[in-house]
Amino acid sequence: MFTYDEAVNYIEDIPKFTTKNKLEHTRKCLDMLDSPDKDRKIIHVAGTNGKGSVCAFLSTMLEAHGFRCGLFTSPHLVKINERFQINEVMVSDEAFLEAFLRVKKLADELLEAGDYHPTYFEFLFLMGMVIFQKENVDYIILETGLGGRLDATNAVLNPIACVITSISLDHVEYLGNTIAQIAGEKAGIIKPQVPVIFDGNNQEAAEVIKKRAHELGCPWCEVKEENQKLLDFTPEGIHFISRSAAYGDTELFVPFTAKYQMMNASLALETMGVLKEYHGMEKAELVHGMKNTRWQGRMETILPGVIVDGAHNEDGIAKFVETVRHFQKDYEITLLFTTVSDKEFPDMIAKICDGLHFTNVVTTEIWGSRKQSALE
Repeated sequence: MFTYDEAVNYIEDIPKFTTKNKLEHTRKCLDMLDSPDKDRKIIHVAGTNGKGSVCAFLSTMLEAHGFRCGLFTSPHLVKINERFQINEVMVSDEAFLEAFLRVKKLADELLEAGDYHPTYFEFLFLMGMVIFQKENVDYIILETGLGGRLDATNAVLNPIACVITSISLDHVEYLGNTIAQIAGEKAGIIKPQVPVIFDGNNQEAAEVIKKRAHELGCPWCEVKEENQKLLDFTPEGIHFISRSAAYGDTELFVPFTAKYQMMNASLALETMGVLKEYHGMEKAELVHGMKNTRWQGRMETILPGVIVDGAHNEDGIAKFVETVRHFQKDYEITLLFTTVSDKEFPDMIAKICDGLHFTNVVTTEIWGSRKQSALE
């Protein structure tokens, strides 16, 4: 019998960056686990940046009406349980271990039959679906891990909506080295007849998504920055108007200090509009839920004047720079910076230093196999 710590160690020993199992394998695993996705209201979210924030907005809006909402997300910041949340609360060690033991039993059966062991992400995804089935949640929000078309989460059969956030160059070694190729991978989550809500600001990506939606007979809703009007932008958050196809002009407040959250919030609002027949919520409830959203590590204020951000690609760094540039005229800025070895961190540093002025700069290191020395 495994303890919680032994279960975590087992999972962490599964190679993280390895060949994905085919979706047929993941589907087989789900079926062997009694199809925990069957008859569930699932919202599937993909994209380069912003997908975690969109998931968080959706979860808190649904929670505002009393729904139980399961959220599967990645990566975790401190504790692996963070990947499985129910109404913004990560699951207990006991629930984690129970789900682990069930998936571990499945993995052992697969190996005995000469089949493949679930990958790191696949194992965690299967655990999440087991947890949400046992907890009998009303909604499941799935954030893709890497890409979309081949992502383990794409093994679910009948989501009620597919959401695609902003597309930019990231993980080009896996997803392709053009916006169109990457958009094609993200658009791989689209299912026949299922509504698609997407960030339409990049025309090249938008055309790929619309084409795929048309091929599969999907209604689609395009959200653009031109339909948002900034009203106020302070260290406490952003007050703006979103011109929604479903709800008309809607005043929103999001407790984040980055303008890009207007786009993510608008995507989430439009998704709720598309799904009105499911949740039956009034606009006021959605507005209330959104203003109470919490999302760790995305321009998150953890203490007064202390903000953490997990920007890790070109677009994310650009948005980080935009935010700091806004506030540096009124505040002294100290930068605490770290990265991992497989990121193009010289380019990241160059972009951060271009136009930003820091009172202090401190570099540090993240422990692990991808550690990058703070001195290099």
